[in-house]
Amino acid sequence: MKLFPVLRNLIRENASTFISMLLLVVVPVVVSSTLAFILYQYQDFLRELTWLEMLVFFAVISVTMAFALTPTTFVALVSGFYLGWNGFAGIVVSYGIAALVGYGLAQLIDHGKMMSFLNRFEKARILMQELRNQSWSLIFLTRISPVLPFALMNFVLSLLQVNKKKFLVASIIGMLPRTLFFFWIGTQANDIINLLQDPDSGTGGQLLMISLIVISIGGLYFVFDRALKKALRKATVKND
Repeated sequence: MKLFPVLRNLIRENASTFISMLLLVVVPVVVSSTLAFILYQYQDFLRELTWLEMLVFFAVISVTMAFALTPTTFVALVSGFYLGWNGFAGIVVSYGIAALVGYGLAQLIDHGKMMSFLNRFEKARILMQELRNQSWSLIFLTRISPVLPFALMNFVLSLLQVNKKKFLVASIIGMLPRTLFFFWIGTQANDIINLLQDPDSGTGGQLLMISLIVISIGGLYFVFDRALKKALRKATVKND
């Protein structure tokens, strides 16, 4: 099988999917920079939200995170700064809603085209199935990392067609450590601009972030390596 013709066909037949994935990486960086200035202008109002206004806030950030307008780290820092611990549970629920919306959005954009293309190749089809069989670990490990973009991972995991219930539960559990950490940093800050430009996490915080990244990378390597080996064995047995 020639690699370049396959890659050309993959990109051509899934152009809209790849463009969407690229935007999910670029857009959050641009939008969050603009929002930082707006939040600074209205910080007195945001510190005095009623419960109803908080619910509106949670609904809005659920949408902005789902559509990659705001990074999850940005949301955790800002929410901790303005809402305090009263808003933590709402943020966790908002993450779950945003994950489900992102999952559905990816399905609407892709229409199963990516998996249909990969299923043409026996080894790729078996590999995707093995990854789905390990979906709980896969989802958890992508969520625990503070560097893997939230909206992009929604998209990728939706393309893989992981179980939606596992997707939701593993997403929320996997994001709790870093959400809790960045939310706490937000509660300790005195200035929103300085917070967003340089969230001082101290040595302990830096070690925690490094640990989460190492766990995520090491775990994902193990999951993919095991799935690949199983897929190759099954493909070999089937061809014998």
